Amino acid sequence: MPGVKHKPPREPDEERLLRRTARGDRAAFEELYRRTSPWLAIRLRRRCSDDQIVAEVMQETYLAVWRAAGSFAGVVAGGSAVGWVWTIAVRRLIDAYRRRAHHANPPPGVHESLSAPAAEEEALAGTVGDSVGDALRSLAPELREVLQAMVLDGLSVRETAILLGLPEGTVKTRARRARIAMREALS
Repeated sequence: MPGVKHKPPREPDEERLLRRTARGDRAAFEELYRRTSPWLAIRLRRRCSDDQIVAEVMQETYLAVWRAAGSFAGVVAGGSAVGWVWTIAVRRLIDAYRRRAHHANPPPGVHESLSAPAAEEEALAGTVGDSVGDALRSLAPELREVLQAMVLDGLSVRETAILLGLPEGTVKTRARRARIAMREALS
């Protein structure tokens, strides 16, 4: 229609904050941190019970976000600002495990499961169909954690092995068993 202006789709707030951060806007970075750090800390604590490692990973993650905000491709590349921050955090957590592995055993609690469901488990349960959700819930916990790391978090076999403290062969076997179990449950 003549005279009607169409506005481009609005970016999510976190994306706008990230783009402003890329231009050196400290207030935007502080707001991005305020919005995302509680969620990120909870999610990291689901994977590591060592508060010192979580604090280090948080610091390294947000330093990387500040330095690399300009490299965020955004929704054009099929990503989100929060997903980009999470990807950085996962990589930093794996690096922290690697550093610790050279000096000692993995920190206590890395393999302990918590009784409360993870936020992504609750979200997944709410977004997947009943049969898929039932199939996921019926998986053995060790299969589900491998599937979660590889599918939900997008980690490679090697990264999953480091994160879970397992040999790569075990990760591959569990991933295969999880896929077979899911296929059988859904057929």
